[in-house]
Amino acid sequence: MEHRYIISDLPLQHDLETKRVLKQLNLSNKKLAELKGVAQTIPNENILINTLTLQEAKDSSEVENIVTTSDELYKADLNLKNTIANASTKEVLNYRQALQTGFSTARRTKLLTLNDIKRIQRELETNNAGFRRVPGTRLKNAYGETVYTPPQDGQEVERLMVNLERYINVPEMHDVDPLIKMAVIHHQFESIHPFYDGNGRTGRIISILYLVINGLLDLPILYLSRYITHNKGEYYRLIQQVRDKSNTGNATEWEEWVMFMLKGVEETADETIRLVKGISALMAEYKRTLRPLMGKHYKHELLNNLFFHPYTKIEFIMKDMMVQRKTAAKYLDMIVEARLLEKIKMGRSNYYINIKLMDLFMNHGNSTATAHEQIESVQD
Repeated sequence: MEHRYIISDLPLQHDLETKRVLKQLNLSNKKLAELKGVAQTIPNENILINTLTLQEAKDSSEVENIVTTSDELYKADLNLKNTIANASTKEVLNYRQALQTGFSTARRTKLLTLNDIKRIQRELETNNAGFRRVPGTRLKNAYGETVYTPPQDGQEVERLMVNLERYINVPEMHDVDPLIKMAVIHHQFESIHPFYDGNGRTGRIISILYLVINGLLDLPILYLSRYITHNKGEYYRLIQQVRDKSNTGNATEWEEWVMFMLKGVEETADETIRLVKGISALMAEYKRTLRPLMGKHYKHELLNNLFFHPYTKIEFIMKDMMVQRKTAAKYLDMIVEARLLEKIKMGRSNYYINIKLMDLFMNHGNSTATAHEQIESVQD
């Protein structure tokens, strides 16, 4: 039988700064600080924003069983005339756009308002439905059984979201570490379930942006969705456990939930540090080859292009290096000859893959397939 969870206004009355939490908090904050520092070693921050938010978008969408491949994503990004992105690919690209739009605003204002949250969800779902006003929303398990019923009254949804907005933006409301608050905010948002669609992905974007507005990250590059995807069963169990035990003073259940999220921050920060260091090393390797190869024609815009666009094309090179089509094609062929890119023909168009960078992404995701193998499987 479903237990009816009454959502408390924030701040919670529980003491969340237990010895276990504080010990883990120290580890998580250290890793986040290290990630923030390592990200600054990439001279062009847009490389990380573009490539890593797409990886985050892919992982976050997989939590909702929206599955696509990196090959399909980057091909869609090329906007080639004879390719049509499938529905899953479009949803993942919408996620990246929503995350980047939210980041642009959050970085400027250092706030995360209800209007910002609605805008994020609107870009995700490409509709303007706003907060739920009509009753009937139920969360069900794989067997079709209702496991949780969020607030049904539109006014109650609005009231709870106004309270959450204050909690996000007014530090004085709860004098605890921002990472503890992030865990509380995520649970509260998912329990309010304010939208008809896209709550999970919107909630994960909010978590990343909350770290940005609190100065824990400069860029939205924490792979929290990968951790959730790999621990999906535990993620949903712990969220529901807080709801189910809400009539017993549930401090223990809240502690377990906060610990799960803090460990996620530590683990994913550590993985992302290794990835960013890998990108930095690969950029240095490419630069060492490109400078003598291109001679006086070398520009740093060329290196940036190959890492901003893991799949690039002649038009991108023309724009970034301000050269004619024939010159851009010649440069790309030279780079293919040097084995830094792989040339793929599709219809009457060509595109060029930074295979080493793609392999770095695939290895980061613990995939056994190389970039070559994934490309071939999609083409088959």
